[in-house]
Amino acid sequence: MVDRVLVTLDGTVQDPDAPLLSADDIGALRGDGVFETILVREGKPCAFELHLARLRRSAQALDLPDPDLGQWRSAVEIAAKEWGIEREGQLRLVLTRGRESAAAASPVTSGALSGPDDSTAYVLVSPVAERVGKARAEGVSVITLPRGISVELAQNAPWLLMGAKTLSYAVNMSALRFAARQNADDVIFTSTEHRVLEGPRSTVVIQRDKQLLTAPARSGVLPGITQRALFAEAERAGWDCKYRSFFTADLITAESVWLLSSMTLAARVNSLDGLRMSAPDCAPEIVELVNRGIARTWSTADW
Repeated sequence: MVDRVLVTLDGTVQDPDAPLLSADDIGALRGDGVFETILVREGKPCAFELHLARLRRSAQALDLPDPDLGQWRSAVEIAAKEWGIEREGQLRLVLTRGRESAAAASPVTSGALSGPDDSTAYVLVSPVAERVGKARAEGVSVITLPRGISVELAQNAPWLLMGAKTLSYAVNMSALRFAARQNADDVIFTSTEHRVLEGPRSTVVIQRDKQLLTAPARSGVLPGITQRALFAEAERAGWDCKYRSFFTADLITAESVWLLSSMTLAARVNSLDGLRMSAPDCAPEIVELVNRGIARTWSTADW
C-alpha cells in the first residue's frame, strides 16, 4: 500500500520521494500560487468539481493562467486510482506561477511538471492526519483570535486576495501553533467589529434550533465547499440555512458551533475560549447531513 501518490498534469505518476520543484519556483519563493485539498473516500475525490471550480476562481484572482480543467480531471483520476479504495486520503491540487527563471526550464520540465504557460501544477495524495479522526469523533477545543481586519476589507481591497485559497498560509499555520500553545485544537478568526469570520482551515457554522448560519463570502471568508454541501442537504431536510454576519457573542449563545472542512468534514466545537460546550440532541443529525451532502457530490459512474 503506497503512502503517497504524486501525479503531474501530463498524467505521469512521479516518485514522491524525488525532487519536483525547482529552487526558484515562485510558489516556494513567494507563496504565489493556489491549491485545493480534497478528501478521497472509497477511491473517489469528494466534491471534486466544486473544488476544481474554486481552484479556477482562485487562479483568476491571482491572474494565473486559466487551469486546463480536462488535464486536472485526468491527473486526479489517475491519482485517486493509484491511492486505492481501502482508506481515506488527502488529495491536494497545487498550482503555482512557475519558475522565476522560466526561460531556463528544460524541455523535460516544461513537458511534465509545467504546462505550456510555464506554471507548476501537480496532484499529491497522502494519508489523512491522525487529528482528523479525533476531531470527527470528539470535537475540537477552539480559541477566538482577532484577524485584525474589517469585514468591509474584502470588497474595498480586492488585491489582498481574501476569499482566494492561496499558498500563502504562514499566518494560518502560526495561528494554529499559537492555539496549540494555549492547549487548544483550533482557531476561529474574528474581525475588528468582533464579527465571526472563519477558521485557518475551516468554515464556521452555528446552529440554533433548526437554523444554520455562516458568514457570507463578502466578509472576506473562503466559500466553504463542505458547508455548501451541508446547507444543500439540510435544506432538503427542512432546516433554515442562512448566510449572515454574526458576532463572537453569538458563538456562546448558539446551541452548537461547528468547524467544517474538506478533510475533517464536521467537527463540533466542544470548548470555546475555555467555556465547555455541550452537544445538542441534533449533533448526530448534523454529522449525518454533512456525510449525506458530501456523498451526493460524487457517484460511482464518475470514476
